[in-house]
Amino acid sequence: MTRSFEDLVAEAEAAPMEGWDFSWLDGRATEERPSWGYQRLLGERLGAATAALDVQTGGGEVLAGAGKLPPLTAATESWPPNVAKATRLLHPLGAVVVHDEDEPPLPFGDAAFDLVVSRHPVTVWWAEIARVLRPGGTHFSQQVGPASVFELVEYFLGPLPEEVRRARHPEDARRDAQAAGLEVVDLRAEELRTEFRDIGAVVWFLRKVIWMVPGFTVEAYRDRLRELHGRIGGEGPFVATTTRFLIEARKP
Repeated sequence: MTRSFEDLVAEAEAAPMEGWDFSWLDGRATEERPSWGYQRLLGERLGAATAALDVQTGGGEVLAGAGKLPPLTAATESWPPNVAKATRLLHPLGAVVVHDEDEPPLPFGDAAFDLVVSRHPVTVWWAEIARVLRPGGTHFSQQVGPASVFELVEYFLGPLPEEVRRARHPEDARRDAQAAGLEVVDLRAEELRTEFRDIGAVVWFLRKVIWMVPGFTVEAYRDRLRELHGRIGGEGPFVATTTRFLIEARKP
């Protein structure tokens, strides 16, 4: 039996938001993964490092699942519920979690780490990454690319200016890394398919990824949500394009 709009929305509004775990969407939304396998590559680099920093760790899930951590491992996170979750997850693995507002400076001394990593950072402070890296150290990151899931974003916000659509372009990341004194040794990008199979998945996603539709609430967008609920029911999953890029940069 098809569930009602009200039921699906109420369920999504009541769902927990802490951490960076998207398993609530299992069976309700799908996202194609990049071919390079970030977590596997992350594990290889962690295995070769002696001191590592995970910037904007979320709930610590990606770092915890990447394999054995270096002898000295730290992670930063700004949102208090995520700090608590990451602490519970990472402390038993030997990592310390530091509350940080994601604004410069990073709370570490110069040349403190030989590996700095980050998966889907909101903002990248390249000069700070370069500062805390040791000479010969590496920054390794998977990031959200330009106009990611903008089919959904523009469904609610309308057409966005080209400068907004182009933001987070991988070539800009290359430029900024080089400006901070880093040498980019790998840069690759992919476009991937994402499907939302019910309106609850849309609501949960926009509550979770708060920068997609700033200020999103169900009440503010109830009419558009109801319209989209009908569209999914009549036409099938709402399809969007996710963009991702991988960047690796070394400090000379």
